[in-house]
This record gives sequence, structure tokens and C-alpha cells, in this order.
Amino acid sequence: MEQQGEEKMKKKVMVAIDESELSHYALEWTLENLGNTIHNSELLVFTAQPTTIDFGYTNNVLDPFCFTPELVAAIQENYKKVALVLLDKAKDICANHGIVAETVTEVGDPKKAICEAVEKFKIELLVLGSHGRGTVQRAFLGSVSNYCVHNAGCTVLVVRKPI
Repeated sequence: MEQQGEEKMKKKVMVAIDESELSHYALEWTLENLGNTIHNSELLVFTAQPTTIDFGYTNNVLDPFCFTPELVAAIQENYKKVALVLLDKAKDICANHGIVAETVTEVGDPKKAICEAVEKFKIELLVLGSHGRGTVQRAFLGSVSNYCVHNAGCTVLVVRKPI
């Protein structure tokens, strides 16, 4: 009975990461500054695998619409491998702080996938890193953290690396 009460008291915290240095900074910051809270909580480290293929690395000679389904499947499989490597690295970072974290990856637009995961896992605190984009870049590229602040069904903490 006492254990059931402890489980109810545990908060659920999620840190969303990507391949950027800033998201790993947010994870480290969370573990160092919210350590006592994290020790008494369930920590979920989350990353999203894109659904679209970034053709930015190709030159203009290649037509992105000529890619075969096999090539698209191979690229998506590579996204999955990258996500799993990111999550393994995050688990190691957590372990170095004495924290056992659950890891999850989902396929989808990162900002929407994060908000859906918040709902799915009943997260109470979402931690994100800030890429520090200016107003113009945010207007054109969008901002995952800005979207999550306005759409996640929980408290959102955006961690910005000092300049």
C-alpha cells in the first residue's frame, strides 16, 4: 500500500532531445539543477524521427521526386538508427548522474510528436533546449520550443545555454 502511494507521488518529467548540442545541454542542465526532483520522479527522454526526408544535402541536379521507395525506406531506417544512438547517449548521461531514464522515440513532426508524447505518457514537466533563433528565423523555420510552450498539456521549461 505504501509503495502505491509513492508511485502516485512520483512526477513524470520528459526531456526532449535531438542531435543538437543544445538539447544535450538541456538534459545535463536538468540533471544537475533538478537532480532532487528527478531522483523522485520518472524521467523519460524522448526524440522524434522525422517523417519527411531533408533533401538539403542534395545538389540541384537531383530531383527529390525520383527517389525510389527502397531509398526512402533506407533513409528512414537511418533516422531510426540515429534516434537510438541519441537515446543511448542520453541514457549514459543519466546513468552518470545516478538516474535511470526510460527512452522513447516516435516518428513524426518533432513539435507535434513531443506534444502527443506529453499526453500519451501523462507528463507533468517537459524540458526542451532552446536553439536561440532570432525572430526572423523563428518566423520562417518555426520553433519547436515555442510550439510546445503553447500546445503541450503540461508545464514547459525551456533551457537556454548561456552565451
